[in-house]
Amino acid sequence: MYGDTEPAAAAAAERTAFRRAEKQYKLYKPLKPKGGRARSKPGGGGGGGGGLEDLSAVVDFHALLAAAAGGGGELPAGIGRRDVAGFDLFCFLDRPGFYFIPGALSIEEQCYWIRESLKTFPQPPNRTNLTALYGPIFDLLTAAKSGKILVEVGNPNDQERSEQNSDGRKSNSFKFLEDTEIHKGEVCRSTAATTLVRKLRWSTLGLQFDWSKRNYDVSLPHNKIPDLLSALAKKMAIPAMPSGEEFKPEAAIVNYYGPSDMLGGHVDDMEADWSKPIVSISLGCKCIFLLGGKTRDEVPTAMFLRSGDIVLMAGEARECFHGVPRIFTGSDQAEISALVPQLSAEDDSFILNYIQNSRININIRQVY
Repeated sequence: MYGDTEPAAAAAAERTAFRRAEKQYKLYKPLKPKGGRARSKPGGGGGGGGGLEDLSAVVDFHALLAAAAGGGGELPAGIGRRDVAGFDLFCFLDRPGFYFIPGALSIEEQCYWIRESLKTFPQPPNRTNLTALYGPIFDLLTAAKSGKILVEVGNPNDQERSEQNSDGRKSNSFKFLEDTEIHKGEVCRSTAATTLVRKLRWSTLGLQFDWSKRNYDVSLPHNKIPDLLSALAKKMAIPAMPSGEEFKPEAAIVNYYGPSDMLGGHVDDMEADWSKPIVSISLGCKCIFLLGGKTRDEVPTAMFLRSGDIVLMAGEARECFHGVPRIFTGSDQAEISALVPQLSAEDDSFILNYIQNSRININIRQVY
């Protein structure tokens, strides 16, 4: 999702336990009985390189929380449950520094951050995966709601257009127009704003991350992390912070997943101090999250992530490979029905349509 892997490294990764798990969950298809809803095959396996036939091995922290509330049984081996600073959270005993907070955000909070992720977070000076192609795009969501089209006007060979901006991008003449404003012969390239929203894959907040160099470029224009997001991250980071220290949100990466998107196994290693957590917020469609070990050869643990869940990764957990091989769309799998009433107003219709087939992840970091 973030870029190509070197061919030799990619070939080696194909043979690892992590990659095999990614492929199995990516290829999973629930069985569909005649005339009925999708179901999973009991006792299904997952051997070889094919897809799994059931998801019984996936850890479901919401189910564990519900069982505990009903007084049901002990936790599975290797899973702990703690109350830290008022947070009811789960952890894996062999993965110190990893914390899972199920249902950390209310429905109202989830909808607020979904709106912000589509309306505010892609706004310049924040950069997105679209910036290199189109330059800064302002008010993308508004344009999409209005059915506008982003057009490149004028002669692409003009001297003005061959100049470069300070960050290396070619200058451009893109702007949003109504369909009726587009005149034949004046447009070089055009893309519907709705299409561009669907093509969003990431945006960066605060200190800007340079994907080509894999580091933070402090020379790029940027705004500080929004106050409300900063306050939320500071609060949620408490269980994973060293005693007496406060989390300092300095950067965030917002990931946008379409129906067939995945995020390959990786380690977030570009921040200076790994004792500080990454605060990861899930919004929209349910997904499978894989947490592995310090090499791709270790078999990862799979768990469900739902809208409103928060994951913290600090200390040793920062060295663990992790990824998202699968998101679930469709009314019976996405598990976002609780969001629908909150996004039923006419002004939210585009956002509702988007999130019914998408997942958004906001991960906040302390860089220095």
